[in-house]
Amino acid sequence: MNNLKLYSDLSLNLELRSAEEVVSFSAFDIERNRLFFASSDNFIYTTQLPSSQNERVWGKTSSYSKVEPIDLEPGDFITAFDYLMEKEALIVGTSSGLLLLHNVDDNVIEVVGRVEGGVKCLSPSPDGDLLGIITGFGQIVVMTHDWDVLYENTLDDLPEDVDLSEPTFSSCYISWRGDGKYFVTLGELHTSSSHKKLKVWERDTGTLHAASESKAFMGTVLDWMPSGAKIASVYDKKVENKCPLIVFFERNGLERSSFSINELTDAKVEILKWNCSSDLLAAVVRSETFDSVKIWFFSNNHWYLKQEIRYSREDGVKFMWHPTKPLQLICWTLGGEVTVNSFVWVTAVMENSTALVIDESKILATPLSLSLMPPPMYLFNLKFSSTIRDIAFYTKNSKNLLAAFLSDGCLCVAELPPLDTWEELEGKELSVDASSSETIFGSFVHLIWLDAHILLGVSHFGFSHSNYFSQTPSSKDMLHGYYLQEIELLCSEDHVPGLGTCSGWHAKITNQIPLDGLVIGLAPNPTKKCSAFVQFDGGKVFEYIPNLGIMGGAPKTEDMSLSSSCPWMSVVPVGDSGSSRPLLFGLDDNGRLHVGGKIICNNCRSFSFYSNSADLAITHLILATKQDLLFVIDIDDILDGKLEVKYENFIHAGNKRREEDNRNFITIWERGAKVIGVLHGDEAAVILQTARGNLECIYPRKLVLASIINALVQSRFRDGLLMVRRHRIDFNVIVDHCGWQAFLQSAAEFVRQVNNLSYITEFVCSIKNETITETLYKNYISLLCPREAKDVQAGDFKGSNNNNKVSSVLMSIRKALEELVPESPARELCILTTLARSDPPALEEALERIKLIREMELLGSDDPRRKSYPSAEEALKHLLWLSDSEAVYEASLGLYDLHLAAIVALNSQRDPKEFLPFLQELERMPVHLMRYNIDIRLRRYESALKHIASAGDAYYADCLNLMKENPQLFPLGLQLITDPAKKKEVLEAWGDHFSDEKCFEDAATTYLCCSGLEKALKAYRACGNWSGVMTVAGLLKLGKEEIVQLAHELCEELQALGKPGEAAKIALDYCGDVKSAINLLVSARDWEEALRVAFMHRCDDLISEVQNASLECATLLIGEYEEGLEKVGKYLARYLAVRQRRLLLAAKLQSEDRSINDLDDDTASEASSSFSGMSAYTTGTRKGSAASISSSTASKGRGMRRQRNRGKIRAGSPGEEMALVEHLKGMYLTPGAERELKSLLVSLVILGKEEMAKKLQRTGEAFQLSQMAAVKLAEDTMPNDNIDEYAHTLENYIQKLRNEQQSDAFVWRSKVLLSS
Repeated sequence: MNNLKLYSDLSLNLELRSAEEVVSFSAFDIERNRLFFASSDNFIYTTQLPSSQNERVWGKTSSYSKVEPIDLEPGDFITAFDYLMEKEALIVGTSSGLLLLHNVDDNVIEVVGRVEGGVKCLSPSPDGDLLGIITGFGQIVVMTHDWDVLYENTLDDLPEDVDLSEPTFSSCYISWRGDGKYFVTLGELHTSSSHKKLKVWERDTGTLHAASESKAFMGTVLDWMPSGAKIASVYDKKVENKCPLIVFFERNGLERSSFSINELTDAKVEILKWNCSSDLLAAVVRSETFDSVKIWFFSNNHWYLKQEIRYSREDGVKFMWHPTKPLQLICWTLGGEVTVNSFVWVTAVMENSTALVIDESKILATPLSLSLMPPPMYLFNLKFSSTIRDIAFYTKNSKNLLAAFLSDGCLCVAELPPLDTWEELEGKELSVDASSSETIFGSFVHLIWLDAHILLGVSHFGFSHSNYFSQTPSSKDMLHGYYLQEIELLCSEDHVPGLGTCSGWHAKITNQIPLDGLVIGLAPNPTKKCSAFVQFDGGKVFEYIPNLGIMGGAPKTEDMSLSSSCPWMSVVPVGDSGSSRPLLFGLDDNGRLHVGGKIICNNCRSFSFYSNSADLAITHLILATKQDLLFVIDIDDILDGKLEVKYENFIHAGNKRREEDNRNFITIWERGAKVIGVLHGDEAAVILQTARGNLECIYPRKLVLASIINALVQSRFRDGLLMVRRHRIDFNVIVDHCGWQAFLQSAAEFVRQVNNLSYITEFVCSIKNETITETLYKNYISLLCPREAKDVQAGDFKGSNNNNKVSSVLMSIRKALEELVPESPARELCILTTLARSDPPALEEALERIKLIREMELLGSDDPRRKSYPSAEEALKHLLWLSDSEAVYEASLGLYDLHLAAIVALNSQRDPKEFLPFLQELERMPVHLMRYNIDIRLRRYESALKHIASAGDAYYADCLNLMKENPQLFPLGLQLITDPAKKKEVLEAWGDHFSDEKCFEDAATTYLCCSGLEKALKAYRACGNWSGVMTVAGLLKLGKEEIVQLAHELCEELQALGKPGEAAKIALDYCGDVKSAINLLVSARDWEEALRVAFMHRCDDLISEVQNASLECATLLIGEYEEGLEKVGKYLARYLAVRQRRLLLAAKLQSEDRSINDLDDDTASEASSSFSGMSAYTTGTRKGSAASISSSTASKGRGMRRQRNRGKIRAGSPGEEMALVEHLKGMYLTPGAERELKSLLVSLVILGKEEMAKKLQRTGEAFQLSQMAAVKLAEDTMPNDNIDEYAHTLENYIQKLRNEQQSDAFVWRSKVLLSS
C-alpha cells in the first residue's frame, strides 16, 4: 500500500550545435556519475549527474556539459553507443560498421573493429567481459574486451526474396540477463511483417537456448529483468483494434503473463526498461497528442500504473534508469533537455487509517479501520480524467478532503462523506471532475493541505514535461523554475451533509513565491492553523506563514532542523492538548531517522505514529528496522533522551539471557515487511505490508496496554474491560494501573459501566495479590497516574484489610453489586464468587448466604424475593466449583450447623461412610463439647478453649492439657479461669513451659507469681542472674552457711561463664574473700577497681600483686603492639604490590581488546571460570573473594587476638587483595580494648610507673595510627586505576592523621603522658 511520489526533478539543457541537431543515444559512467549523450551530428556531450555538491549548479545553469566531436566520414553517423567501465571509454558504433573506442578524458579515438552492414545495436555484458553486437545484415557478433571475436551467429533466417547486398534489418536489440549467462535478442526486417521471434542465447557458446513463438511484436522493444525472472516485451494489437500489450517471457521462451497499457489503439511503446532492483517497469508510450513516460509496479498479481510524466510529441522523450539507484529516472528530449527524476515510496495510508492507493487514473479507497483489504481490492474507488501523479488528504472534524494532481496538469478536489458512512459506498466508483482555474498551476512536486479550503504546493515551470500542460514557449511572461504556491479552493455546489462533493470546485492561486533552492518536502504544522514546514535540500527547515506571505526566518527552536535531506518528513503534535508542540521526524535515504535535530536510529526502514488521545496528540512512534525488528517507542522517551538506555540503538544484540526479561521489540516474521499505518485509539493496531503485498494487522502488547490504561484513566471502564478480554490481558491491570487503593473508590462506577455479571465474574476470578504493572508488564507500562493515587486510603471500606488487595477489591465489588445491581440469581452467584475468591476465602460468610436461601426453601413461602435467588443446591455447587471442597466442608463445620455440613459433604462427592458417623457422634454431644471437638478438628484452639472452659469443672483437665499443648493459650486461659487454685496451676504450667523453652527469666517471674520460690531460684541460677538468686534465697530465708555455700558455687559458675568481674563482687560481698576478689578483678583487667579494693583493705601484699600483674600486662601489650606495627607494614606493602600488578594486567588486557566486559554472556561465563583460577590481579572473583572472608569472633574484646583467629591469607589467590584489606581493617582497637588500655595506664600512674605508662601509650598510639593510615590508604587506592608511589605511602597518611587530630579515635590516651 504505497504510492510512488516524485520528490525531486532537476533539469539541464544541453546546448546543441544547431537547430536540426537532436540527441539520439545515452550512456552512463557509474564510477564517476557521468552521463554521455550522442547527437545526430556526431557530437558527444558529457555532463555530471546532480549530487550534493552540484545540485545548485544543475538547477541554475543550462550549459553544465562538455562537448566533443566524433570525426566520421561524410554520410556516416552514430547508430549505437555505450560506456565500457573496464576501458573507461565509450564504445561507438556507426552506420558504416565502424567500432570506435572514445576516451573522453584524453579525447582520443581508436578504431577497434569494423562489421559489414553497419552496427544496429551493441550492448556490453553486465560483467564487462563481452560485447554483443548486431549488424545490419542480422549477424550477432560477440567480442571479448581485447576485441577478439568469440563467436558469430545469424539473428534470424532471412526470406528468399531479400537482397543480401543491402542491410536487411531496420532495428535490433540485445538485452543481457543480470548475471550475464544469457542474452535475448529481437530483430525487425525492413520488409517482413511484425511477426517475430524472441530468441535467448547462451553466453559462452552462442548456442540458441530458446525461442518464442512468432508473434506480432511492436518494434524491437525488449528488456530482461536484472533479477533474471522475466523478459519484458510488447505485443502490437492494432490488428485486433486493441492497445499494445506488455508481455513477459521466461528464459525458455514461453509467455508467462501480460497486461494492457490502457491507451488508444494507435499508441506505440518505443522503450521498455526495468530499474536495477527489478520492481519498477518504465516505458515510453507515444500517442497522437503527447508522449509519456509511464512507470508500473507489480504487487498481489496486479500491475499498478504509479506515475506518468507527459511530454509533447516534438520532444521525442527517451529515458534510462540509474544503474545503482532504483528510484532515479533520467529522461531526455531530442532538444537536449535532461531531467533527473527522483522518486520515493510513500505510504498510501493516511492519518485516519484510510488507504488511498493510486492505480493509473483511479484511487482505490479502503478504510483499514473497517476492513483489511489489500490492493487491488478496495471498498470504493475515485475515477479521474487521467493518471494521478500526487495526492493530498485532509481529515479533521469529520471532514474528509482529497486533492489530486493529474498527469494532464489538472487539479482535482473531492469532499468525501464522513468515514462512518463509507460502508454505503462499497463497490461504487465516484467520478471526480477537474477544478476550474484562470491560472496555470505548473507541475506539482509537493502538495499538502493547510486548511479545509487552502492547499500549499511546490510546482515548477519552464521544463518540457511542465510545458506540456502549462504555458507555451512563446509566452512572454513565461515562468521558469520552482514556486511555492498557496491555492484557495471554493465549491460552487451546495454541500449536502453525509454526501460527497466531486465537482464544482474552483481553484485560485492567492500567493506565489519563487524558490531558490530545491524543496525536499512539505509538512503541515498540526499545532498552528494554516502553517507548514518547508524542507530544503540539506535538511534546512523553515516555517511558512500565509498571513505574512513570506517564508518564516530560521526555525525558532533547534528541534525544527535535519542534518541531511529527508524525503520522508512528518510533523506531529506532542504533549497535552493545552500545551502541544510540533515535533519533526525525517527519514533519509540511508535509513537514518532524524528527530528533534538528532539522529535516533541508523537502520530505520519505515515508521508511523500512534495516538491514544482524542486530540490525536502522538503518544508512540512505531519503527521498523532493516533487521526486521519492530519497536514501539514512547514519545516521552524521545523527549527525555532515554532511547539509548531503553532501546540500545535499535539493534538486537542477541543476548539470550536478557532477551527473556527485557525484550522491547517484536521480530517481524516476514523479511522486508514495512509499517504502512496504524489504527489509533482503542484499536491499538499496527498494519504491516509484506514484500508479497498482503496486509498483516498486529497488536503490540505495549500499544494495547497503553490504550487500556488510557481508557481506565478516563474512567471508561467498560471499554478497558472489553480490550482486556479481547487481547487476553491480565485483568489485574484494571486494578493496578493507578494502585488498587484508588480503584476501591471507582469500584461502584466500574460495576455500573460494565453492567454484565459474566464479565464481572470473570474479572473477580482473575484478581490476585500481585502488582501486575510492576511484574508481568513492567517493561511495557509507563504509569500515567500520579504517585499520590497509590496512597489513597479506602476509608469507606471499614472492616476490610487495607493491606490485602484481593480482599479489599472484592469487598468493594461486592458492595457495589449489592447497591447497584438488581437482585437476581446471577447477582447472587457473582457475590458468592467474590466471597470464594477473597484472600483468605470468606467461605463461612458464603455458607451463611446459602443457609439463608435454604431456610427460605424450607419455609416454602411464596415470597417474591425467592425468585431473585438461585436454589441452595445451585449456589452450593457454584461455591464448591470455585473452592476446595475440603475447605468448604470445614467451613460448614465451623458454623456448627451439622445439617449444612452433611449437605456440603454429599455435594462434594464424599463417601457417607466417612462423614456420617462423625456427624452423628457430634450430634449426640452436649453443645459446648460438640463445638470444642469441631474447633479442635479445625485447629481453632482459642475458640476450643472457650468452649471447653464453659463445659464445666469436669473438663478442667482437658482445658489444662489444651493450654499445655498450645502455650499461646495461657493468657486467654488465665482470663477464663477464676478459681485461684486453678490459676496457680495454670501459672506453674506456664512457668514449666518457659523453662523447657530455656526462657529462664520469664520462667522465674512466672514462678514468683504463683509463689513457686524453689523453681524461681533454679530458673535464676540457670540464666546466671546471681542477684536474682540471692534475692530469692533471702525470700526462702536460707541460713548464713547456706548463703555462703551458695555464693561460692555462684563464683565458680560465673568464672566458668567468663564473668570474673561479677564473680569478684560476690566473693567480696558475700564470701569476704578479698584476695580471691582482687585476683578475679585482675583477671577481668579491671585494674583501677583492683587497686581500690587493695588500698581499702590496706593489704601491701595484694597491692604488690596488682602492681606485678599490671607491669606484666603492660609489657605483653607493648610486645603485641610492636608486632602489630610490623604486620601492618607487611600487609600494606603486599597489598600495594598486588594492586599494582593487577592494574598492569588489566591495562594489558584492555590494550589487547580482551576485556571481559566486551564478551557476550556465554563467553563471559567461560572467562569468569578461567579467571577464578588466576591470582588477585583480575576482577573476575573480587565479589566472591570479599564475601568469603568472614569475621572471626573476638576473644575477650582484644583486637590483636581477634586478628590471630582469622583465616590465613593465601599468597597469589584470587581473593588475596581483598583479604589483605579485610585483615588490615580487622586489626583495629576495639572499644573494650581501649577501656582496658586506659584503665591500665591510670593504674600504672597510680603505682608510680610513669615511664612504663608513657612507653605503653606511645606504642599503642603508634600502632593505632599505623593501622588507621593503612586502611585509609587501601580505601583510597581501591577505586583508582593507578597508584602514586610518592603520595600513597604509609608515612604520608600517618602524618595526615596526626594533623587531623582525631580526638574521638584516641580518647583512651592520657594527656599528661603525652608530655615527654
